[in-house]
Amino acid sequence: MGRAPGAIALLVVLGAVLTVLGAGPAQAAGYRYWSFWEGSGSGWTYATQGPSLVRPDDGAVEGFRFSVSEDSQDSAKPRRAPDFAKICADTPAEDGTKRIALVIDPGTAADAPAGGTPPAPRTACARVSPDASAAEALATVAKPLRYSSDAMLCAITGYPASGCGEQVSGDGRSTPAASAPASASPAGTGSGGSGGGPSAGVFVGIGAVLLLGIAAVVRARRRRG
Repeated sequence: MGRAPGAIALLVVLGAVLTVLGAGPAQAAGYRYWSFWEGSGSGWTYATQGPSLVRPDDGAVEGFRFSVSEDSQDSAKPRRAPDFAKICADTPAEDGTKRIALVIDPGTAADAPAGGTPPAPRTACARVSPDASAAEALATVAKPLRYSSDAMLCAITGYPASGCGEQVSGDGRSTPAASAPASASPAGTGSGGSGGGPSAGVFVGIGAVLLLGIAAVVRARRRRG
């Protein structure tokens, strides 16, 4: 005995919904960009503002890490400890200036763009004016810096040679028309990222599928009546 038309329609709807849900999270693996971190004790905290907005005090440690990540929740931290005393051991305090310790980590070969080879991680101690930002401190020790037209930090000491916050697909290849989380930008004010859940477009698609399925069930019941 065959299935009733209404049951068949419901199975079709369920299959379509599962297909849409399954397709959502697989759209991209993340973004390739320089993330910005602030030293806190012996660890790192993902910055909630871009480096041009942060004006650290003397004795602060700021970190930059190049990697592929989806958002702030899974972003890779700098692989050196935020040890101000060690990094600035040879830079004595001077009146009218402040010292900012910097940890610059270009990441691993797995994070590098095609054909790129990341330099070794390094540290530096920047002596800057009392009102200098983290971005200004970075500029004193890590030139050349490269920025995008919308002020996103794209390269530190010339790495990487090209690209800027591009979206990376699941197979590691770059995809066009994307932008990295906001704190990668000197003008950014947020930590970026959506947490990896299904996008709003996915739920719109689910709603459309459900409406079509309901209509199909109604038509099937009318035919049976």
